[in-house]
Amino acid sequence: MTEEQNQIWDKIQNFEIDDIDSSFTFTDRLARENDWSIEYSLRTILEYKKFIFLITISDFSQTPSDQIDQVWHLHLLYTESYWIELCKNTLNKNIHHGPTKGSEERTLFKEQYLKTLEFYESLFNEKPPKDIWLDVETRFNEIHFTRINRKRNWIIPKLLFKN
Repeated sequence: MTEEQNQIWDKIQNFEIDDIDSSFTFTDRLARENDWSIEYSLRTILEYKKFIFLITISDFSQTPSDQIDQVWHLHLLYTESYWIELCKNTLNKNIHHGPTKGSEERTLFKEQYLKTLEFYESLFNEKPPKDIWLDVETRFNEIHFTRINRKRNWIIPKLLFKN
C-alpha cells in the first residue's frame, strides 16, 4: 500500500460502526438478523471495512460477498452512520450501493467479484477468509433468500443429495 492508502485504511479501521451508548448495537442486530454469532459478525464487519477500502481506492467496480453485502445493506439503514460518519467524515467520498438489473448482469458481477478477490489479495497480502468470501460459483448460485419470521415459522433445511 502507498502511504496515502495506509492513511485511508487507518481511518476506516478506526471507524466505529457500533453506537457505544446503545444497548442493542449494529453488531447485535447484524448477528440477530443473519443468525450469526457475535464473533462471526465482528469478522464480517472487518471484511466490510476492507471492502469499503477497496472501493475507496480503486478505479474499477467492486463486488462484495453476500455476507459483506448483508453488512452493507444494514449499514445503509443507519443513515447518519453511513452517509455522514463514514462517507463524509471518514472517507470524504460518497459510496453508493447500486442494485443489480437482473440475471443479464450475472457474468459481469462474477468477473467483478473475481477481480475484487484479486485486488483484496494484492493489497492485504493474504487470501480473503473463505467463510466470508465464498468461491465465485457458490457466491452466485446460493442467492435465493427470503425474509422469514422465525417466531411464526419453522425452518427445515433441504436434504442435499449428491449424484
